[in-house]
Amino acid sequence: MTLLLIGLVLFLGVHSVRIVAEGWRGHTIQRLGEGPWKGLYSLLSLAGFALIVWGYGAARMQPVVLWAPPLWTRHLAALLTLPAFVLLVAAYVPGNSLKARLRHPMVLGVKTWALAHLIANHTLADLLLFGAFLVWGLLDFRAARQRDRRLNVLYPPGHVGPTVVTVVVGTVAWAAFAFWAHAPLIGVRPF
Repeated sequence: MTLLLIGLVLFLGVHSVRIVAEGWRGHTIQRLGEGPWKGLYSLLSLAGFALIVWGYGAARMQPVVLWAPPLWTRHLAALLTLPAFVLLVAAYVPGNSLKARLRHPMVLGVKTWALAHLIANHTLADLLLFGAFLVWGLLDFRAARQRDRRLNVLYPPGHVGPTVVTVVVGTVAWAAFAFWAHAPLIGVRPF
């Protein structure tokens, strides 16, 4: 469990710098340069992610069960991860209406993914992992929206074509992960 906690602190800590220390971030980027900042950020993020994967895997070997979720929660989680995938794709497809309207679809996708997994899973490791990501997503989304208002950020309007591409790619990615990749990578069959 310790590795999972260290990984969460490192990964989410790095991803929380804009939430808690925007000024420090700006000064550090000026001092180091954008390339070195991104390199350090990426290195710490990868280390944190590796510790999360390793720690969560180890915690699953000796689970601390907190509750017994009903079977239907697995189906609800599988359903909720579909919009999570579409939202993740929306962060990268230029000109889609989801990004134009929601502004920060990736963070919303992470929140949806975390909530879905909290609903269906029942161990202490699950609560720590998915709960931490859900809390981080809530705080990050709020900070990003406040930053947008403060800086008067305007998002260009979305168009039908890129929105359809976003939904189709997100749905195909969800289906591929849910039906084929989740079991070998995570060890659990959603369906």
